[in-house]
Amino acid sequence: MGSMNFSVNKERCISCEACVSDCPYFVLTMEEDTPAAVADRESLCIKCLHCLTVCPTGAVSINGFDPDDCLDMENMFPEADKMETLIRGRRSVRKYQDENIESSVMERLLQVAWQAPTGVNARGVLFTVVDDKEIMERLRRAVMTRLAELVRDDKLPEQLEFFAGFAKLWEEQGIDILFRGAPHIIITSAPKNCPCPEQDCIIALSYFELFAQSLRLGTVWDGLAKLAFTELMPEFNEQLGIPADHIFGYVMAFGKPAVEYHRTVPIRPAAINKVTFE
Repeated sequence: MGSMNFSVNKERCISCEACVSDCPYFVLTMEEDTPAAVADRESLCIKCLHCLTVCPTGAVSINGFDPDDCLDMENMFPEADKMETLIRGRRSVRKYQDENIESSVMERLLQVAWQAPTGVNARGVLFTVVDDKEIMERLRRAVMTRLAELVRDDKLPEQLEFFAGFAKLWEEQGIDILFRGAPHIIITSAPKNCPCPEQDCIIALSYFELFAQSLRLGTVWDGLAKLAFTELMPEFNEQLGIPADHIFGYVMAFGKPAVEYHRTVPIRPAAINKVTFE
């Protein structure tokens, strides 16, 4: 009902009030033992869908979403030991197979990563993806050609003069340091007017990376490519289709790894500050 399109299947509803109590903006209330939207608070709804997901009987529909179309989470959580190993065993992959990720896998990867949380549920993150290795090769060559021009014209900023070594490696040996020879890259960006665009972009890539690792794909946080696109040759952003009103988040190169890691590594214990507040 109303702009939220909030509805309750009364045959399923058990009046547990879980949806009402979990609404972060107090948009819902109980009316005659049935959840309902508070008319003058509907505009505060951030479409988080907590009410739909917390309902134990699948009685709540909102914003056009039906609980029967959702995945059931019962008995579907990953085992903690395996999740821990996945996180501890994550490596920055810098060697890739020269082949595309299957389109169905790519689509699944992107759609799952899209579920990452964003500030105030703004959902403003844009995934700019090179999903074909031939396109990636054209982009790679264009970027490296432009980098070589900047080196020849002595236009590298003082703090980024080390990029000249990358251009030399490419021209003399065909070694790609910027993208690590990966067949794919993903760039996150978000509108400048989002509540927290920079954070949203990083969180989205973190989810992308973990799910990619679970699919046995390799990833690397590509700070060098980010510097190239933001500091050295921002003209590429328009060609890539990144909107002018977006904040450039980060770059991640990814693909099928050409190397396999067999174990986690021991690192020093976490730096922890336990608060005692009086």
